[in-house]
Order: sequence, then structure tokens, then C-alpha cells
Amino acid sequence: MRVTLFFSAFLLLFFSLHYLFYSRVIKKLLVSEKMKRYFTLLLSLNFIFNILYVIGRYTDVISNTFYYLFSLSIGITLVIFLYLVLHEVLHLFHKSLKSIDRSKREFIKKSGDGAMFALSTSYVTAGAYEGMKEPVVNVVKLGTFDFSIVQISDLHIGGLIDRDFVKASVQKINALKPDIVFITGDLIDTALEGIKETILELTHIESKYGIYYILGNHEYFHNPLKIIDFIKSTNITLLLNENIYIEALNVNIVGVTDRIGYRMNLLMPDIHKAFKGCHPEAKTILLAHQPKFVEELAHYRPELILSGHTHGGQIWPFEYLVRLQQPYIKGLHTLANGSQIYVNSGIGFWGPPMRLDSQAEIAYII
Repeated sequence: MRVTLFFSAFLLLFFSLHYLFYSRVIKKLLVSEKMKRYFTLLLSLNFIFNILYVIGRYTDVISNTFYYLFSLSIGITLVIFLYLVLHEVLHLFHKSLKSIDRSKREFIKKSGDGAMFALSTSYVTAGAYEGMKEPVVNVVKLGTFDFSIVQISDLHIGGLIDRDFVKASVQKINALKPDIVFITGDLIDTALEGIKETILELTHIESKYGIYYILGNHEYFHNPLKIIDFIKSTNITLLLNENIYIEALNVNIVGVTDRIGYRMNLLMPDIHKAFKGCHPEAKTILLAHQPKFVEELAHYRPELILSGHTHGGQIWPFEYLVRLQQPYIKGLHTLANGSQIYVNSGIGFWGPPMRLDSQAEIAYII
């Protein structure tokens, strides 16, 4: 039912954007009718690819090669949205030029349209190029702990994030020889049955004091109880509003479930339950998928909070929309209570395989 509602809303929104682009942009271009038909055909193909992307997202009937192409169409649709916004601004400007000679107005219109198409093409090309890059290792220096941490987040296994990608990521992590590894949610983004072997690649991570994992919001869309049962059969420790004390490091590891649990009335986060029984003389690391969880800390003051969820904004300028919902987008920040939070930009991506002004990362905290 949820998938049906999502698909219906997706179809309506994306059809509206494509139709607006046709009526507001293509029909008003100062080009031949043949060129307008050509642009209309490309626009129609992009909308069809949008639909095929959703089909590929929830089934395995489309090969990865075509799925990559269809994924890029989502990025092009984001550009269509941005184009429409800028186009309306330029339209108001053109309306103010009524007193200028018609030939000059047409030249300005054609120049503006040409510049917009060139800019849009560059935007998609740059985003796709950045999205293809391998995750970088971001070294984060803290004076808080005397052991090394690797944090990954937002793998979104499924579709283009396949077994080969996960295997290569595990090799990068192992090369760092971490003392402890944290996976801060959104590990899974498709039905569990088809990706179990891919997830099991993560069990090959070599970490002296274990691998610890918390749920992100996307796990809730794919039968989280089944995911929990599967993870518990591996060597990955899942923390569900609970904590574990590692004596050798003298540190509490606290993990909370995701805030989407409030909306779904399932596996709701509970900060008090999570911190109950923590070793009072040990430092504490809190794993919380969304940075927004800092609003629920109450009187608790962990030395370090590790989050993800935002993808570092993934594609500029959409990070400004993320800022409306999340207090931090990426990197290291200090809270008013003295706690520090590191927001991971994600090792994978969601939606189009594109990034602008963000990078896929493995955080190496030393």
C-alpha cells in the first residue's frame, strides 16, 4: 500500500514538472517546430525513464546498466525543476524589455535560453561525474579518545550499490585497521531477500572491538523486524535503544532507533532506555541516524555523536532544503552542551547517482 501511494504521488509530481517544462519552456523557445518536437521527445523519454527508475527500484527486472541510465533521469528532473524556477525569473526580466526593439528582445531571449541549456547540461555532467567517484577517506582528528574509529553511513544497498561496491568499501575500511567500526543507518534500501549476500560482505570488516549498527529511516520501509532478525544472525552488533560497555576502551556505545519510528509507531527511539545502565565513569559515543536527534538529548552529554542521513546535501543546492529539517548537514560540530557531533556525508547515495558540493566518504576518526 505504501509503495502504491509513493508511486502515485511520484507520478503526479514528476508528470506536473515535465508538463510545466513543456508548456512554459519548450513551447516558448524561439526555434523551429522541428526542434521543438525534438525537445518534446527528449522530455517525454525522460519522464518514461523516471517511471522505469521506480520500477527498477522495487524490482529486479532491470539490469544495472539500464538502471543507472534511468537513475540519471531523476537528476535531470531535478534540473528541470531548477530550470523552471530560473526561467520564471528570466521571463519577468523579458517582460520588462517591452520598450526595446523586437529583434533585440529575441536575441536576448535566445541567448538566455542557450545559456540555460548549456548550464543545465554542465550541471548534470558534473553531478554524474562526481557521483561516480569512489568514497574518500576523511580523517577527523579528535582529542577525546585514544583509539581509532571508522564510521560509514547511508550505504543504501540495492540497485547501483551492489556487492562489488560493498566489497571494495570493506577493503578500504580494513586498510585503515580501525579499533572500532560504526554503521549509522540506512544500510538497506530494498527488499532484504535479494541483498543478504551483499550485506554479509560487511561481516568481513576487520575491527578489533567490533562492528556496531543502528537503524536508519529507510530500514523502516523494508520490514525492519525481518532486518533486525537477519542482522542478529551476523557478527554485527545492532543497538536498539541500548548500550554496550567496552572495558578495554573504557567507553559506552549507545545506539538509538530512528525518529521515523514516531510516525510509524514502531521501534520508536527512547533516549532514557538507551542510556540506562551506562558505565558512569566511561566516555560515551552515541549513534543516532539523524542529526536532528540532538534535540532529544535531554540532560545526557555524550562526548561524541555520530550521525548520517543528510548525504552532505548530496546535490547542491538541495542541501538548503535539508537545512530546513536538519540542524547540521556534514562535518564536525560542537553543541552548546559541549558534546561533539560528526555528520557523515554517506558512503553511498539515494536516488540519482549524482553529487555536487558533497562527496561519498568513509570517516576515519583518530
